[in-house]
Amino acid sequence: MSENRENLLVVDGMALLFRAFYATAVSKQFMFNQQGIPTNGVQGFMRHMFAAIRQSNPTHTLICWDMGSQTFRNELYDGYKAGRTAPPEEMIPQFDLAKEVATGFGFVNLGVPGFEADDCIGTITVQAASSISTTVLSGDKDLLQLIAPTNDVWIMQKGYGNYKRYNEATFFEEMGITPRQFIDVKALMGDTSDGYPGVRGIGEKTAIKLIQEYQSIEGVLANLDKLKPAQQTKIQEDLAMLELSQKLAKIHTEVPLEMNLDSLKYNGFQEDAYSVIEKYGLKTLTRDVE
Repeated sequence: MSENRENLLVVDGMALLFRAFYATAVSKQFMFNQQGIPTNGVQGFMRHMFAAIRQSNPTHTLICWDMGSQTFRNELYDGYKAGRTAPPEEMIPQFDLAKEVATGFGFVNLGVPGFEADDCIGTITVQAASSISTTVLSGDKDLLQLIAPTNDVWIMQKGYGNYKRYNEATFFEEMGITPRQFIDVKALMGDTSDGYPGVRGIGEKTAIKLIQEYQSIEGVLANLDKLKPAQQTKIQEDLAMLELSQKLAKIHTEVPLEMNLDSLKYNGFQEDAYSVIEKYGLKTLTRDVE
């Protein structure tokens, strides 16, 4: 990443909120506040935010959110994310609460209907590239395709403040491909959590080998006759799904949104942090703002 002093921390809100919720939901520690609303996810979400800020020391921050389950990808493919179960009832009121609390602490929330948070994150990192370096925080490895000279991606590990930090060099070292090629690997192997199959019978190892050897899906298709007969057959039988999977795997980086850097400046804790904690009944956050 460039030595640019300024850095924008771009956060995948849902990834942090879900991780925080499930970490305590197992033991039924939902922590209801004075209004009877569970706050376990929200409190954990904010603790993840504070931990990331302590480590990345950003000059600017932004939290991106999914806006409902319907996006352009559902129009491309009915089965997209179709297998996902509804969130637990204790989680549902925390979606809006997390945004309210984040606003109370001075963070900006962003979401665009019809697009996923990933697409907003991708668009922001591309728009920001000429003026500020960015760090993306998520638990979702799909975002690794966004790694660029001006953009690092941190993938959350267990606990608070533990990340696998990727830049172009560390990603290549681990995967043997470029971030851009990761889209084609995903398209070949599919993604069970997102519900698109890719090419049936081709797993991650084979997908990586093919892309390393032929650079891209287009390169693989141009050299089909050089592949093992079984691989040729699998790809030919699933050509239409491969093409569709490539569209589903690619993060859209041209979401119609305007980025106003000045509004994203991070100024540390405001004096009203305690009143936010009091208002929403978020006792566990007291130690984070002291």
